[in-house]
Amino acid sequence: MNFTHVDHGHILPELECITTPKMRTYTTPEGNKYPSATTVLSVDDSKKAGLDAWVERVGREEADRVMRIAATRGEAVHTLAENFLNNDPDWKKGAMPINVATFGQIKPWLVEHVDNVWAQEVPLYSDRLQAAGRVDCIAEWKGQLSIIDFKTSLRAKKKEWITSYFMQTAFYAAAFYERTGVAVKNGVVVIAVDNDLPQYFEVNTFDYLKGFIELRHLFRTLKNI
Repeated sequence: MNFTHVDHGHILPELECITTPKMRTYTTPEGNKYPSATTVLSVDDSKKAGLDAWVERVGREEADRVMRIAATRGEAVHTLAENFLNNDPDWKKGAMPINVATFGQIKPWLVEHVDNVWAQEVPLYSDRLQAAGRVDCIAEWKGQLSIIDFKTSLRAKKKEWITSYFMQTAFYAAAFYERTGVAVKNGVVVIAVDNDLPQYFEVNTFDYLKGFIELRHLFRTLKNI
């Protein structure tokens, strides 16, 4: 499978990124320092409550271990997806077999549903929302231009559990529109799940932008940035 890559004519400049234990920030070409979209979403009380309860149940040491493994695996699967969509013949070279197997869950969907790739792992920022981040993929999904986000999970998700994922796609859609004038209404979250079937969810990005804006206001109140 060779994926078509689209030259959409818009230049998306690289952003300086600084990560600290408390937050990740990006500096725009104009010198504005914005928190990352994921940092903004971290103040979601409903998400924090569930995470805190899980940490209390399993213990801090075990929670840190699981989160480190999950982060490493998630990054590896992102890289495999990026290489595969870039038509790299050696897309799995150097990857651990377990990560190749995890990516293998969602690979058939990429072959079946994705084409006309506009961008991968590019920085986006919004002066209106005063936030920034790196979008996994902007491409056509089932023929519709979409923000596509890749996730890994220890267990299957219910849609009501992952509102923050959808708000993340909404932010990227808004930032992409601000930078290019191109509206992306469709958001797709693709999840590779341990010992279970993979999942994907499609949403209208417009439906979740208000939620992101509310969290951005809350983040500014709490963090003064």
